[in-house]
Amino acid sequence: MAAAKGPSVGSLGKLTELRQRIFFVIAALIVYRLGSFIPVPGVNPDAMANLIGQTGGILDMFNMFSGGSLGRFSVFALGVVPYISASIVVQMMGSVIPSLQALRKEGQSGQRQLTMYTRIGTVGLSAFQAFGIAVALMKQQTNGGVPVVYMPGFGFILSSVVGLTAGSLFLMWLGEQMTERGIGNGISLLIFAGIVAGLPNAVVHTLSMSSNGELSTIKLVMVVALVLTVTAFVVFMERAQRRITVNYARRSGGQRSYMNQTSHLPLKINMAGVIPPIFANSILMFPAMAATWGNASHQSRWLQDLIQVLSPGEPLYDIVYAVLVITFAFFYTAIVFNSQDTADNLKRSGALIPGIRPGRSTADYIDSVMSRLTGVGALYLVLVCLVPTFMQNAWHVPFYFGGTSLLIVVVVVMDFTAQVQAHLVSHQYEGLLKKANLRRG
Repeated sequence: MAAAKGPSVGSLGKLTELRQRIFFVIAALIVYRLGSFIPVPGVNPDAMANLIGQTGGILDMFNMFSGGSLGRFSVFALGVVPYISASIVVQMMGSVIPSLQALRKEGQSGQRQLTMYTRIGTVGLSAFQAFGIAVALMKQQTNGGVPVVYMPGFGFILSSVVGLTAGSLFLMWLGEQMTERGIGNGISLLIFAGIVAGLPNAVVHTLSMSSNGELSTIKLVMVVALVLTVTAFVVFMERAQRRITVNYARRSGGQRSYMNQTSHLPLKINMAGVIPPIFANSILMFPAMAATWGNASHQSRWLQDLIQVLSPGEPLYDIVYAVLVITFAFFYTAIVFNSQDTADNLKRSGALIPGIRPGRSTADYIDSVMSRLTGVGALYLVLVCLVPTFMQNAWHVPFYFGGTSLLIVVVVVMDFTAQVQAHLVSHQYEGLLKKANLRRG
């Protein structure tokens, strides 16, 4: 009886494992933040910061996503965007190329091969983006005529490509280690850390504006209300799901018989998560990068006009952004959720949807339900991402997060909390089993 009252060795081990995973995530985030202050050689830091400030727009947003690494031109300036882009491209190709489709069905070995392709794509995208940024920076000057690069030339290009590519690959490796040895999705946690890194300065800046009279009390209250409202809305929508009733037929097994059972097939409204906004922002960044390649040449003037109209808050930007988010929401949902596979699994387990024949009819029904849910989820993503932008432009409210960043932060925190709770429930379940066995003994 004394043994039953005390904590078991397995329970303590489970708690120790959870504690170690959390400490590993914290240590990895500290390494990430320290690395964001390691600069690439050859760049004037003051001129670079002024350039980001005077350019603004989409570059400001990506500077926020990288935790200020782009403004400091550190080795982590590219962040995890090349890895995310490469992984999405590989997933898209895996749905249309037969050889990659076969790899997806081979289980763990096929997944390792797809992961290798993703890493190779990350190297290529990182090197390409690093080369473009290096070439662009050599032609940039601040409004005061101060060059951004001390000594332009091949040496600067080489050091930038090597440094930025190595930094992006290190973040890819760090994110994979966090996923495997920590809690939550490592890549998402790195994006989360970059976004919240600038939050203290934003809060101090907002409060100073309020104390100086630059920001009225009404607008300050509006900022707080907007944050709370959008956060609550995101939490509600991320937890919302459509439950399709599923009946299991009566079965007999030996001396036991199983009566008809009713269960549910849960379908999330937002199956794509935060991937559509991230990928939409990645695509909209390319004109901003291309426009700086040759700003002094005649042929790049149209790119300068393009980046102007594709800046956050401009009508064309909002329209293109909304179309991209909706498109990627449907496309990515089609990649991660296969209605035919779901229908086949239900048929093999002896389950059926009331009023729907098993097989193809079930797949068509699930696909129609999922299409409607994805449409609602896509509109929800557009609303969350663009409403704060409208508020910033209309009332000049210094809402630091923005819709996209707030969505990412809330979803990552929810995922992290859910996984911690899953570990705790597993620990409690194992403890109850051990106590039950001891009492029987």
